[in-house]
Amino acid sequence: MTLDVDAPDPPELQETDPEEYDDVEVTGNANYRRQDLEQFLKDGAWADAFDEWRGNTDMDEAEFEIARDLGLFREFDFFWDDFADRVGYHAPGIPEDWRERDYHPDLDSWGTVSAINAGLTELGQVVSEVLKQDFVDWEAEYDSPDDLPDFD
Repeated sequence: MTLDVDAPDPPELQETDPEEYDDVEVTGNANYRRQDLEQFLKDGAWADAFDEWRGNTDMDEAEFEIARDLGLFREFDFFWDDFADRVGYHAPGIPEDWRERDYHPDLDSWGTVSAINAGLTELGQVVSEVLKQDFVDWEAEYDSPDDLPDFD
């Protein structure tokens, strides 16, 4: 199913330490290259990834509009994970206490919350892959320790 919506603006990346996220683990170099990644997002990575995601997502237009109303697309974070030689990401989501917080007037079920959270995670993965495949032109700087066994 293709989602018939316009892409939101790409997120502006903040200098958050990825270790602060519950769902992210980064080892090694703390040079997250956010300025480079943010420029890549503005230069077309976000639009390319969004187009790819839009063509495959299970998120419907009503769920998309809730996510847009909540500003969730602005809350994505992308960062270079040098140790893993990848673009890491943190996808925003609707918290578990959404009912108690009266989070959004159109949120009415866990199914909707789950669909939004899953869709945002999928978008983060697609953006991460597009950035790495089509935009990132640097290599990991990780040097393995000298005392690793030689398996030749």
